[in-house]
Amino acid sequence: MKSILKPVLATGLILAAASPMVAFPAAAQAIKGIGVIDPNVVISSSAAFKAAETQRPQTYKQYYDQAKARKDQIDAQLEPLVKKFDADRAAPNPNREDLSKQAAAINQIDQQGQRELQQILAPVALSQEYVDEQINEALPKAIENVAKKKQITLILNRATGAIVYRDAAYNINQDVITELDAVLPVAQVVPPPNWLPRELREQLAREQAASGAQPAQGNAAPAAPASTPAGPPAESR
Repeated sequence: MKSILKPVLATGLILAAASPMVAFPAAAQAIKGIGVIDPNVVISSSAAFKAAETQRPQTYKQYYDQAKARKDQIDAQLEPLVKKFDADRAAPNPNREDLSKQAAAINQIDQQGQRELQQILAPVALSQEYVDEQINEALPKAIENVAKKKQITLILNRATGAIVYRDAAYNINQDVITELDAVLPVAQVVPPPNWLPRELREQLAREQAASGAQPAQGNAAPAAPASTPAGPPAESR
């Protein structure tokens, strides 16, 4: 038995040494200090959102009932018109002009009906917006609390990759300001003669290149005199 197991064990050791999947488990390793959330999932899964969705049909029942009744009326009005349109369209040599008028009438009734339904359900839509606003106002505080509890310094939006939360340690504005002041302590206020903004210079250059003309002398900003502080290159503005 031992002689049979030895080759198997030896093979296993070789595979373990050669295969990173065996040497290192495939379980994902989270990067400490970084988190990812999906705000839409968070909002729709929150207790406040679920409670509002459950409560709203009861609170605004009269509007739902009114909308349903009006929708049934609109459907009843459209049904014979749609049936006639389908029948006329399927007939041999259909009258295109008449079909066009029928379609226009159907669309007009449908669109008018949709506007009526939206107007009836306006209080419901306003309720939805109000709930969404309350949750969105509370969301940043909830994210900040989680970051502090779990010692997370950076949280990203899973869908967009945008930063949802970041610790103040990530703010390097002042460091960049300090370096910018060293690179450009003073900027010239008066532009050189014939100076044009970069966008216009590039546009003129493209037009001249397309026409084969020589670049105009006044398009580029001339070098500043040595006695005055040099302005920043166009790229840095």
